[in-house]
Amino acid sequence: MKQIVVISGKGGTGKTIFTASLASLAENKVMVDCDVDAANLHLLLSPRVVETHEFRSGATAWINPDTCIACGECAEMCRFEAIRGADDHYVVDPLACEGCGLCARICPVEVVEMRENLCGQWYLSDTAYGPFVHAKLGIARENSGKLVACIRQKAKELAETRRLDYVIIDGPPGIGCPVLASLTDTDLAVIVTEPTLSGIHDARRVMELARHFRIPAGIVINKWDINPERSREIEAFCALEGVSLLGRIPFSKRVAESLIRAVPYVETAGDDVAAAIRAAWDKIDSKPAGEARRPS
Repeated sequence: MKQIVVISGKGGTGKTIFTASLASLAENKVMVDCDVDAANLHLLLSPRVVETHEFRSGATAWINPDTCIACGECAEMCRFEAIRGADDHYVVDPLACEGCGLCARICPVEVVEMRENLCGQWYLSDTAYGPFVHAKLGIARENSGKLVACIRQKAKELAETRRLDYVIIDGPPGIGCPVLASLTDTDLAVIVTEPTLSGIHDARRVMELARHFRIPAGIVINKWDINPERSREIEAFCALEGVSLLGRIPFSKRVAESLIRAVPYVETAGDDVAAAIRAAWDKIDSKPAGEARRPS
């Protein structure tokens, strides 16, 4: 089983569009959308949800109004000012509570409960391209990295059970916690970038992140022909750093049409863009699995 994560240092590089095409090209695989804060791969894969599961993480304090003696000790000690008096008892503001649990520990009559938060949901779906694991983190909820780790584990278990060859991961942009959870223990990181100053800068950052975790990585330059000079700069960077250049995808207005039709691009056209994506997949597919876990 080979785990391939598609990431980008910044949003808007075309990462999800590229991943959707890989979902169409690869055989015997499971797809995972790890961009749980703003998931959108499902828009191109048209999944049919088979299972829905709650994601719970962290805790919020709750004070039993019937047994609270209104001593005020919890409010006095709460550094987040999340507890206030109300009539003859105290109440917790769930938006201000950080779930540290101090109030529950110091309550003299033990009427404070730490209740686990419902932070979102994750789904197992069927698609025309194979099984798909995805999730939705609730608004203003935390622990996106933990949710990413959860759905990645479910996808890995599914791949092992069904003897699938690939786990294709659509990772989130940036270099934060959910990216770390998406990148860890993968066999290859495919970094999709664009020929702009911000694209180059952020591609370098995510490349350094992959290198830190000893994950083999390669770069795909999307819309390379909108700025050939910057594209050559990226190619020079790849040559200098010993990074594989997996592909150069030209710009096309037809990509927007595929988004409107809600299907992977390689299924809508046989042009240079589709050919470049197929060539990139051939290079990705040819890389051996297991390199990510070899010591340097």
